Amino acid sequence: MTRPRLNPLLLVSAALAALVGVPVGSVLMNIRHGGTSATWSHLASTVLPEYLANTLLLCLAVGLGVIVVGVTTAWLTVMHDFPGRRIFEWALVLPMAMPAYVLAYVYTDFLQFVGPLQSFLRESFGWRKADYWFPEIRSLGGAVIMFVCVLYPYVYLLTRTAFLERASGMLEASRTLGLGAWRSFFRLSLPLARPAVAAGATLALMETLADYGTVSYFGVQTFTTGIYRAWFSLGDRIAAAQLAAALLALVIVLLLIEHVSRGRSRFHNTSGRQRQSTGQRLPGWRGWLAAAACGLPLGIGFLLPAGLLVRLALTDVDSQFGEHFAILARNSFLLAGLTAIIAVALAVLLAYAARLSTGVLAPTLNRLVGLGYAVPGSVIAVGVLIPVTRLDHWLAAQWQAWFGDNPGLLITGGIAALVYAYLVRFLAVALQAVGASLTKITANMDDAARSLGLGQGAMLRRVHLPILRGSLLTACLLVFVDVMKELPATLVMRPFDFDTLATQAYTFASDERLAEAASVSLAIVAVGLLPLIALSRQISRTRR
Repeated sequence: MTRPRLNPLLLVSAALAALVGVPVGSVLMNIRHGGTSATWSHLASTVLPEYLANTLLLCLAVGLGVIVVGVTTAWLTVMHDFPGRRIFEWALVLPMAMPAYVLAYVYTDFLQFVGPLQSFLRESFGWRKADYWFPEIRSLGGAVIMFVCVLYPYVYLLTRTAFLERASGMLEASRTLGLGAWRSFFRLSLPLARPAVAAGATLALMETLADYGTVSYFGVQTFTTGIYRAWFSLGDRIAAAQLAAALLALVIVLLLIEHVSRGRSRFHNTSGRQRQSTGQRLPGWRGWLAAAACGLPLGIGFLLPAGLLVRLALTDVDSQFGEHFAILARNSFLLAGLTAIIAVALAVLLAYAARLSTGVLAPTLNRLVGLGYAVPGSVIAVGVLIPVTRLDHWLAAQWQAWFGDNPGLLITGGIAALVYAYLVRFLAVALQAVGASLTKITANMDDAARSLGLGQGAMLRRVHLPILRGSLLTACLLVFVDVMKELPATLVMRPFDFDTLATQAYTFASDERLAEAASVSLAIVAVGLLPLIALSRQISRTRR
């Protein structure tokens, strides 16, 4: 009897799943220390209720906001024809290039008392401070607006795809039953698009829970700001881990609520017709109203802040785009490039292992690896630092025992631990892109390659990789941009005197040096536009 051969790629998948699970496990293990941490007891009796209330209010308001804006714009661009519709259908994704914390810096400068808008109002009408009321942007409501403006594209993209898939046969059948446009929308299109709406809103809420720059700058106390304060201000890693566990519990509850709420509902398309219906023409003022409804989130989320960033960056060009800016760009590109290359290489191994596997082990391990994207960066940072710091001290002790000198912190003293945290967080992005493209390659190609005597490695190198070249580039670009924008994990884990564009923008903004923060913020936005341009072109081709 021959023993079954163990695929080495399965061992790689298992090892990667274990590495992704280490930060989460490290955070959860610290829950049992609740009775020994005086800091946790103090936080629980003072600021923890505020953290919980602000986080829940933020999630509720942002969830409602992204659903309203995303569904409305998706419905208008798919089902109607109005002035500028062909531009809006791809341009509405552009706010994704604008990190929420950058939007917060820009609008704070624009809307504050000494900013351009209020100064213009006072000069035009002769007002003084006591003569008028102006809303405070640095508040919970302001944070909600910032998040909605940059995160609604998640709902827009997924819901628009769902509407496109159902836009022919089912809607025509509803019209034959006497349902008008509005009744068809609420009774047919929206219920059928519910999984897409829920998925987009869930992604937006995860980004909201993971954010640190916006809520910290606006003075809104959430679990993320509490984690950072417990780690750096109070110096208590146990309390930081316990706050991280509470935040992780919120994420898990959010995912469970979305899953359970579906019940036994099914959302299959059984019409048998995939031809997209032509958009209903909106004449006169109705068409211009639809254009305004699509233009408002695009203007607030991208066009206006991009123009304000350029204006701020040009106020003092010489002092900003110098040697220090080059160092920041080098650090950011080093971290983002290294993480992207490693993530894509690991994603290829994971996706290829799942393709070759005949059981459920490899796909299950890939799903476990994908869970890292659902964990906020601050939670991952705390979960990585606790075990890696212990490993660092153990390695230093062993080195000193063997060679007689202390090498210092070998892992956390450099960028290795930070890259590890990035991989835990963003490996799922590369895996999703590579895995989706690999499934489109027919199995007949594998059979033909085997018949020619190619092994697994040769088949991957000579057959699959050339076909996947475009997808690998896309995955690399997506991870690169995500790392460029990542702030919480970078703030917690970066080595001493190692700043990136994101951390420098946050530092400048915290010091109220918004003009100096504009140049580095503009660089982050410019890099983020690259994948969105490609995505927008794909949307336009899909529409046509």
